[in-house]
Amino acid sequence: QVHLVESGGGLVQAGGSLRLSCTASERTFSRYAIGWFRQAPGKEREFVAAISWQRSSTYYADSVKGRFTISRDNAQNTAFLQMDSLKAEDTAVYYCAADYKGWGTSRLETDYRSWGQGTQVTVSS
Repeated sequence: QVHLVESGGGLVQAGGSLRLSCTASERTFSRYAIGWFRQAPGKEREFVAAISWQRSSTYYADSVKGRFTISRDNAQNTAFLQMDSLKAEDTAVYYCAADYKGWGTSRLETDYRSWGQGTQVTVSS
């Protein structure tokens, strides 16, 4: 099982940018698809973006398409979520997760086997 750690969260004004990182200590990181999810207070956790193991496929939720970019550097065992044009409604705890079916870009939580602890993103309006 891969161990994931998120970082990069914080407080930003609306319209600003943040870059989240998701780092694994295992070299097997390159075998997994990586997804980002978020959970706002009082709401269900929702899908944000996903990237397949060799960066050949990406998939975004409609709410972030055109503003967020998912990427990965397998040599660094790290995936990234670049978040631009942030809105107050992007405020949430952001989680990264690993899908052992590396070729996929699933939006389903149940497809992801390993999860990080989450990082808080707060966007002030």
